[in-house]
Amino acid sequence: MTAHSLVVARLLGAAAALTVATEPAVTPVAAPARVRPVERRPFLIALPDERPWSIRATPPPPPVAATPAPPAERDQPPTVEESGDDVATPGSLLVPVRGVRPEQLMDTYTQARGAGRSHDAIDIPAPKGTPVVASADGTVLKKFRSERGGVTLYVLLPDRRTLHYYAHLDRYAEGIAEGKAVRRGDVLAFVGDTGNAGAGNTHLHFEVSTTADPGRFWGGEPRNPYPLLTAPAGPRARSSE
Repeated sequence: MTAHSLVVARLLGAAAALTVATEPAVTPVAAPARVRPVERRPFLIALPDERPWSIRATPPPPPVAATPAPPAERDQPPTVEESGDDVATPGSLLVPVRGVRPEQLMDTYTQARGAGRSHDAIDIPAPKGTPVVASADGTVLKKFRSERGGVTLYVLLPDRRTLHYYAHLDRYAEGIAEGKAVRRGDVLAFVGDTGNAGAGNTHLHFEVSTTADPGRFWGGEPRNPYPLLTAPAGPRARSSE
C-alpha cells in the first residue's frame, strides 16, 4: 500500500468514527397503554325533589258536593198547625163517634140543663161500645171519673189552649194514659151512659173550650162544637167512618 492510499484509508476510518460518535442514540418507545372506553350515561336534570325530569300533570279539581235532594213528603197527615186549619173553621173537626156522619148531628149546645145552666156541648147518640175517636191531634191531658160526666177524658190540642172534653164514656181504649200523644181518628174510648146520662141513654157528650191555663182544664171558655163538626157546603164535612 502506498503512502497515499494509507492516508486515504485513515481519513475514511476517522470519518466513519466521527459519524458514529455524533449520531444520537435511539431510545425504544413503549407501546401505548390500553385506553378504557368511557361509559355513556343519559344526561339527567334533577329537580328539587331529586327525581329525574318529568312533566307533571295538573291535578284535577276537587269534586263538587251534590246538592241534597229535598226531603220526601211525609205520609203522615198534617197536624192542625201544619195544615193551617183553625179549629174554629166550620167542618175542621172529625166527628168523634165512629160511623156518625156530620149531617146526622143535632145542635144541642144551647139546651137548658138543671140548676139553670146551659148544655155548652153537643150530645151524639150511639150504641154502647161504639168507638170514640180523637176529633183532632193532641195530647191526653186528664182522665178521671166524675159525678156528672162519669168516665171522662180531656185532650189538649197542639195550640196549648184548646181542649176537647169527652164524657159519659163506658171505658177507655187500651193504652190511653195522661200525656199520651194521639192522632186524629185514634180510638180514645167507647160510648157509654156513665155519670148523669141516665141508664140506657148511651151517647157521647162532646165539648170544645179554650183556656189560657191548661192546668185549669175545667174552667175554659166554652165554644159550640156543632159548626166545627159540620160544613154548610158539605165538602169539608168529616166523619170517622
